Amino acid sequence: MRNSKRHRDLNYGVALYQEKIRWPIWLWAFVLFMAATLDLAIWAALSLKVTIISGIFLLALIIYSFIASTLWVTVTKGWLIVGPAAIERAYIHNFQALIGSDLRSARGMNGDPAAYLEIRFWSKDGARMDIRDPKDQTPYWLISTNRAKELIKVLDLTDH
Repeated sequence: MRNSKRHRDLNYGVALYQEKIRWPIWLWAFVLFMAATLDLAIWAALSLKVTIISGIFLLALIIYSFIASTLWVTVTKGWLIVGPAAIERAYIHNFQALIGSDLRSARGMNGDPAAYLEIRFWSKDGARMDIRDPKDQTPYWLISTNRAKELIKVLDLTDH
């Protein structure tokens, strides 16, 4: 499991399910094309030296954005960890795999503003789980996943 600042001091146990959601190839191509277009405009207006410096800066920014936007989803025996958030399995129930238009609908007009969202626009599938924690007003979590049915199956089977 990736070490994040929030989860560093806690031992959640062995991962039963783990997934990284990263940029697809088409998003890489689009971002690199936009950066190259910007760098070409800088080259046309300024010098080659400035173009090289801006190109290095843009590439570093793209790599940082790629790393920062990667979503980690981990299920252990007692925990669900999604990005910077973790919740005990005892507090989640009613798992749903959302495929395609179901996810678009859930994150759009049919969504609850109080819900916790860890979604990535490039991911077509997701999962929804209701929260039953009396101390937390969050009605449900809506998360992106590339393997929604497998995640739901693991959540259903995990003892809590």
